Amino acid sequence: MTARVAIVGGGTAGHVYPGLALAGTLRERGHDVTFLGTETGLEAKLVPAAGFPFRVIRARPFVRQRARAMLRAPFVAMAAVRESRPLVRRADVVVGMGGYVSVPAAVAAWREGVPLVLHEQNAIPGLANRALSRMARTVALSFGDAARFFPLRARIEVTGNPVRNEVLRVPIDREALAKEARQEFDLEEPRRTVLIFGGSLGALHIDRAAVGASRVLRHRSDLQLLLITGPTHLEAVERAMAQPEGLAGGGSNLLLRRVGYADRMDLAYACADLVVARAGATTVAELTACGLPSVLVPYPYATRDHQAANARAVQRAGGATVLLDDQLSAESLAERISTLIDDEERLESMADGARAFGRPDASDRLADVVTGVAA
Repeated sequence: MTARVAIVGGGTAGHVYPGLALAGTLRERGHDVTFLGTETGLEAKLVPAAGFPFRVIRARPFVRQRARAMLRAPFVAMAAVRESRPLVRRADVVVGMGGYVSVPAAVAAWREGVPLVLHEQNAIPGLANRALSRMARTVALSFGDAARFFPLRARIEVTGNPVRNEVLRVPIDREALAKEARQEFDLEEPRRTVLIFGGSLGALHIDRAAVGASRVLRHRSDLQLLLITGPTHLEAVERAMAQPEGLAGGGSNLLLRRVGYADRMDLAYACADLVVARAGATTVAELTACGLPSVLVPYPYATRDHQAANARAVQRAGGATVLLDDQLSAESLAERISTLIDDEERLESMADGARAFGRPDASDRLADVVTGVAA
């Protein structure tokens, strides 16, 4: 039976990319998929580019600090639910991918009697999914740890977090992709590669620590760092590298390659021996699906400190070490990189732990849940 599936979510890549991965799997199975999202979020660009129908809904985050916004919030929310009802009415199932964007369509689905599936990406659930869980037929989780935050009567399925197909190819085609990556990023084959990034927008604190660490490690002729700074931070990093104490003036055996943004994260993953990154749910899902050992630096201002919980879950599985943001410095990062990259046995053990934790079949698992509810 062909199911009509409405996927709602967006605002950040962490909500959009898992939704697109799920949509791709559902489309391969012959189901009809429509996305709902805002006109200002990443979904407005990424979803049409992936070839899926896209419908705009009004959804706004709840900003507690703004009194006027708080007063208007209930009226804006009611209007958004009202506008969403005709968009979900024809669906056999609605899938909420988390975040404030999913709230109006999820409530509209409940009012229209359309089955609702929620997907929670993080180890500590967001407010939206916790509130909506009583309306849902099933709550699918990326982290089993998140189950304790939901009502006992909620039907819970641990599916993992869907990952893009191009990233899932990395363990299979790593050698060919790594060769392409060396050309793309101007890397040298004999050197060990440390990939450093802070998410799609970058993380200036990590960038600065990486620049400092490159100075501490400048004697390492066996290493190269690939730093993905984020589009807005590349100029600041280049300025720092141009300083007298930087590497730009020569005298360093270490290679440091900087790019503002990588369209092909599969290439970056394929050439990496070790990764330093934030601990967002999508990053964790991709690193573990690729079986990559990592140093995770949780974003300290994440809601309810959920990135720290994500990172600790991977650490317990043996796939990562955790370096808290307030402990991050040039020296601490350089020390952590040296300790790990020089211990081949530990790196291999961490890679095994990451693979064991990862769920490369998450898209299929979640698709099974969605189609089962729609039946």
